[in-house]
Formats: sequence, structure tokens, C-alpha cells
Amino acid sequence: MQQHDCSPLSDYIEYPSDVMLTRSQDFYNQVKRRHSIRSFSDRPVDKEVIENCLKAAGTAPSGANHQPWHFVAVNSADIKRQIREQAEFHERGFYEGRAGEEWLEALKDLGTDADKPYLEHAPWLIAIFSQKKGGITQVGSKVGSKGESEEDKKTNYYVHESVGIATGILITALHNAGLATLTHTPKPMSFLNKVCLRGDNERAYMLLIAGYPNKDATVPAHAQVKKSLEDIATFL
Repeated sequence: MQQHDCSPLSDYIEYPSDVMLTRSQDFYNQVKRRHSIRSFSDRPVDKEVIENCLKAAGTAPSGANHQPWHFVAVNSADIKRQIREQAEFHERGFYEGRAGEEWLEALKDLGTDADKPYLEHAPWLIAIFSQKKGGITQVGSKVGSKGESEEDKKTNYYVHESVGIATGILITALHNAGLATLTHTPKPMSFLNKVCLRGDNERAYMLLIAGYPNKDATVPAHAQVKKSLEDIATFL
């Protein structure tokens, strides 16, 4: 059997059964208060809070541990304005027919449209990118003429799944910190590469809006209807 460089599992904590049950219920009670909102306050949020949430996202499991993600945290008013202009341009085409009648009908109960003022109003936008190639740069790795290490040329695996898991952890970390969020996926999203100065190796995965909810923030009734455990899970 091939030998691997491993360390003992030293930071795992086992809880008594009753504590485990309480913790699982407490977490559910906390996370079910997470709602997607579209009205954000412009109150500033400490950069260190965002940094900690991004570090939490970076602990996500990934194919071959290549960690095929990059997060661009945008606080600049100018860059947020550019993102809003581009997003609304593409969204107008989406709502004016490109989406198709069935998709637009499904969105009616959420009250969404092509106007995205929160892209400028919220204190932070986090553009999430997936990476086709990469890996962990090892100490002593050779660097090419373009500044790329040998690790940069390695194929990443299960990219979509890995980035999805990291995004879920990021959303949960932001909620745990006391911030509200909104996932936004303008179609197409390729403009984010240019605005956020990302290369051809990366693909825009999602735009996440984060900040405090405005006083007039609401949650659509339709969004509060969640499938029952029986609908989403089977025990065999």
C-alpha cells in the first residue's frame, strides 16, 4: 500500500448523544432564519468579517484537494457600479424574452426584474470564480516565463461540485456572522472576468451580495415555502 504523509485527527470533537441532538436542532433553528433579500443597507461591514468568512469557505472539500475557486471581494464603489451596469444590461435581455415564458413565470412570485440597485448599495459583492486548472503550489515548484508554477497547469477535478460546496459554506458563514445575502447569477456572467481582472483559466460561477438588511427588507411568501423532510430525504 502506498504510504502518505498524514497527521493524526487531533481536532475532532465528539459530543454526547443528547448534546449532539441539541446542537443539530440549534443549527437548524439558526440556519432556517437565512433568507435571500433584495434590499440592503449601505452600512459598512468590517473587511475582517468578510476575510474570516472567505477563510471558512476555503476549508471546503474539493476534488484532489485542488481547491478550484477564487473569491473577489468587491467594496469599491466604482467596481460595484461597473458590475451593476453590466449585470442590468444582460438582465434586460433575460427579462425581455431570452429566459423563455416558463422561466419568467416561475420568477413571478419572487417579484424580480432587471433592476439591481443592491449591486451598488450593499457594502460587499463577492464574485466567485471556478478554476479549470490549478492545485496547491508546493514549496520549490518551478515557475515558468509567464509566472505560472507547474501546479497552475494541473487539471482540476469535480470543479462545479467543489465550488458549489465552498459557496454553500460561504453563505452559511456570512449568515452566522449576522449578515444577509443574495445569490445572483446574471446571464451571461463572463463580464465579471473583465471587471474583476480574472484570467481565461477562470469562469464566473456566482455573484454573492452581502451586508445588513435595509429596514424595508422583505422576504417573498413564496420563498418561505420549504419542502418537507419527507420530500427531500429518503431513509433506507
